[in-house]
Amino acid sequence: MQLIRGPHNVRERHRGAIVTIGSFDGLHLGHQALIRAALDRGAREQRPVILLSFEPLPREYLQAGDPPARLTNFRERWRILQATGIDALMLLRFNESLRLLSGASFVELLTSTLNVSGLVVGHDFRFGREGEANAEFLRAAGRQHGFSVEVIEPVELDGERISSTALRQALASGKLDRAARLLGRPYSLRGRVVGGQQLGRTLGFPTANIRMRRRRSPLGGIFAVRVHGIGPAARGGVASLGTRPTVGGVEPLLETFVFDFVGDLYGLELEVEFVAHLRAELRFESLELLVVQMRADEVAARERLAVGSVRDIRIE
Repeated sequence: MQLIRGPHNVRERHRGAIVTIGSFDGLHLGHQALIRAALDRGAREQRPVILLSFEPLPREYLQAGDPPARLTNFRERWRILQATGIDALMLLRFNESLRLLSGASFVELLTSTLNVSGLVVGHDFRFGREGEANAEFLRAAGRQHGFSVEVIEPVELDGERISSTALRQALASGKLDRAARLLGRPYSLRGRVVGGQQLGRTLGFPTANIRMRRRRSPLGGIFAVRVHGIGPAARGGVASLGTRPTVGGVEPLLETFVFDFVGDLYGLELEVEFVAHLRAELRFESLELLVVQMRADEVAARERLAVGSVRDIRIE
């Protein structure tokens, strides 16, 4: 899969493609239906398939003061898309110029830059100034400029339309099983392990720390997790995602205690898969009380993951 950063990086091999357009945050089953339809069309017509998306995401730009929680950062989206079989990911920088782009200018971008052969969009697709480039607008433009437009109907789960908003709600309420059904896979976060204060090591729970940076997380609390990236198999663990109020933390941090592991994880890129929500993040009056709770969290996580212990766990 190739990365195309902006229209000026389009090459001749990208022209004439089947293109699907959207934010694709989370890459849930609804997004997967769009990608699958584009891939099927590309295979039938022997054309490349390009996914056109944006950074930052439009809602992040439009709601800069209170942006929605980000479900997948660029690296996570890239890795998931790599497995789909699309030929290229094209990113447009979403800014004021793009926000005010007219529907006609958007079509001009698609036709002059990409010479698009076909578009695949969702039923609620809207883009450009006042959202005028909707599905019907694109169909009319396609008849004029010679490209086809396929509109994909909503994908539902239990009578509810699958959407990034529904996924955020499931994650925020700790309904990880429902989130996994909306995604077609367990929800996970990925990042590189960084150094910390080593407080966990002092307390007997050394953690692999992943910074959230400027990303607003869709979930928080204490979780039973599976950790990928340490070896050939996933390892069980317990993770805290929050600000660590007991020790006066401010920056959101994903801290993961990997069961029965001894070694150095600094610099390693890990994927933390969320299996079960155990409890909300709490502030404890002392580190001793925090350790008691951490031991209870480890027991609960091992039970949820069916991971036996090779260390002596006592709850005092």
